[in-house]
Amino acid sequence: MRWSDHVLNPTDEQAHAADRFRAGDHIALQAGAGTGKTTTLALLATGTRRRGRYLAFNKAIALDAASRFPAHVTCKTAHSLAYAAVGHRYRSRLGSARQPSWKTGQALGITKAVRVGDNDLSVKVLSHTVLKTLTRFCYSADPAITSRHIPQLRGLDNADHHKQLAAAVLPFARKAWKDLQRPEQGVVRFEHDHYLKMWALSEPKIDADFLLLDEAQDTNPVVEQVFTAQRGHAQLVMVGDSAQAIYGWRGATDVMTRFDGIPLALTQSFRFGPHLAREANRWLALAGAPIRLQGTETIPTRLDTVETPDAVLCRTNIGAMTQVLTHLQAGRRVALTGGGDSLRSLALAAQDLKNGRPTSHPELLLFSSWGELQDYAAYDPAGADLQPFVDLIDTHTPDALLAAVSQLVDEQNAQVTVSTAHKAKGREWPTVQIGHDFRPPKDAEEPDAQGRPVPGPIDDAEARLAYVAVTRARGCLDLGGLAWIHDHPAGNPS
Repeated sequence: MRWSDHVLNPTDEQAHAADRFRAGDHIALQAGAGTGKTTTLALLATGTRRRGRYLAFNKAIALDAASRFPAHVTCKTAHSLAYAAVGHRYRSRLGSARQPSWKTGQALGITKAVRVGDNDLSVKVLSHTVLKTLTRFCYSADPAITSRHIPQLRGLDNADHHKQLAAAVLPFARKAWKDLQRPEQGVVRFEHDHYLKMWALSEPKIDADFLLLDEAQDTNPVVEQVFTAQRGHAQLVMVGDSAQAIYGWRGATDVMTRFDGIPLALTQSFRFGPHLAREANRWLALAGAPIRLQGTETIPTRLDTVETPDAVLCRTNIGAMTQVLTHLQAGRRVALTGGGDSLRSLALAAQDLKNGRPTSHPELLLFSSWGELQDYAAYDPAGADLQPFVDLIDTHTPDALLAAVSQLVDEQNAQVTVSTAHKAKGREWPTVQIGHDFRPPKDAEEPDAQGRPVPGPIDDAEARLAYVAVTRARGCLDLGGLAWIHDHPAGNPS
């Protein structure tokens, strides 16, 4: 039985979800990796003639769902609803030419550097920070732009610095938001998230008897606000996997665990067998997840080493670049999920710094030279995460990285696909290898009574990312950079 066909013979968990839906309950459905959540939602929808709305994370998911749901359920993204209500008024501003952030800043009146602490923040840095502040506001459920929306900048880490930064940035961020209210023209490039925020602020009522929110664990507060506000007239069902909540860094929050509804679960995975389910459950326990998975007995997924995997999943972009270089040097055709733009921009930023020019790359804005970045990565605790990037550039040079990016092929023509774990979410491959940039936590400062090092605790965000990574395989998983979990005292929960 294929996992996509199992709705013809629903599991007890799926049948129970359908019963609670028919009873009219608001539901929070925790659906583990490969448990057929969209199929289950379709089962719910086919059991009623009421008018429904399915809200998808992106357009591709919405289009796929539309082919599987009955006609009385409309499948859309939140952005498409917002566009129909508000965004169409700004059609002439959407899709305008991109321009450097400093040009936008200049048009807003940012014309000189500002001193914060020991740093002179250039027009480029201030302009980028203003636009980032605007983005963070649009992701939030807040009614107005405040200092909480201003991002932290490397090197400006204390509260006093942030207060000074806010004083410089907030007036321009508010001016930018006012500029965006003009339907015909303005100086700030109009983005889809802008009309989504405007729609949310209008307190819309979605005309439906029930709402199904997919990938709820990755929902931005602005969409959560709109969804939960429909409770007065519509039955609400959110479905997702709290253990796959890995986008907190871009404003997403796990709304599943705080939703006021009946908590239900799907735990039977139709993607892999019992051996991999046990591996997934190690990470579910570490992440404090509310579910544990059961593998399908008839699927012979194994854990083994793989020389030529279908996919290599990495912790970071730098780890992905290292894998791309390794497989290219071995003569393989390599694809990179999401394309090479992010790696190209990092290589170009390194090239600028090595040539003594500042860069506009958001991670490296405050550095004026490559040597300054090398010192920061080597000696400042806040810069430790940049050390692999520095090592990669020092070993291979920016030109070598740019050359590698130019050799990438699309996935259909690749022998191996390299991806970060973040970009692999929702995907699956026959054989998967975990990249070696997934590293164990640092040992605790104090050794045990026998003087032996004590493994440090595992961060729950890292556990969630590891769970996503290990559950992408159907046939064989090479644990690679996550094999250390078997020797960690917290890695073998009862």
